[in-house]
Amino acid sequence: MVEAWIPGAGRVHTGADGGALKGGAPRAVWSTSENDPDTVSARSAAQVLAASGAAAHVVWNPVRGELVQLLPATRAALLLGGDVGREGRACLQIAVVGTARTPFTHGPLLALDRLLAWLDAWGVHRRWPAGPPLAVPAAYEPAHGRRTWASGGHFGHSQVPGAGRPSPGGIDVRKLTGPDTFPAELPRPRLSTEQLGVLTARRAPRRLEAAGGV
Repeated sequence: MVEAWIPGAGRVHTGADGGALKGGAPRAVWSTSENDPDTVSARSAAQVLAASGAAAHVVWNPVRGELVQLLPATRAALLLGGDVGREGRACLQIAVVGTARTPFTHGPLLALDRLLAWLDAWGVHRRWPAGPPLAVPAAYEPAHGRRTWASGGHFGHSQVPGAGRPSPGGIDVRKLTGPDTFPAELPRPRLSTEQLGVLTARRAPRRLEAAGGV
């Protein structure tokens, strides 16, 4: 039986949630609380999120190994804002006590196994369809693709359509979801019209030679 609550995790009460889930591929979204994990506990960060109406499902302090849950997996959380957090059979929103400018995967990841086991049980595949989350400041303008979002899996908050936040920064996804994780490649930058013209001009003599024109 899949557990709506992580066994043994702490709990913080919040009176509001994002409503019923709409269905679709399960996914997990990683965000950061923008606090120092050495001085701020998971419970304290969870209480702030609950009071501000932006409750995540889980708050995790990877330095202390603390897991605190605010909402069951069967209800949508509020951290993403809008309606996007209701998409998926599960859309599990995780707030990591840390900052986007100092990726939390650079430090200890205590209690990660417990958290991943819960995400696995909810059918969240260990893949990153949008590729690794970008580092700050590039993370402010990543590609927010609906197609990759619809495929499910793991995402950074910055990769959620319409999110507009840079968290969790440039985390090492293989430290998070395992060494066998194969994230999608980052999209190649598009060529400008001028660059395309130069490239076409360079290739033209080869096409003429192949056709016997030179």
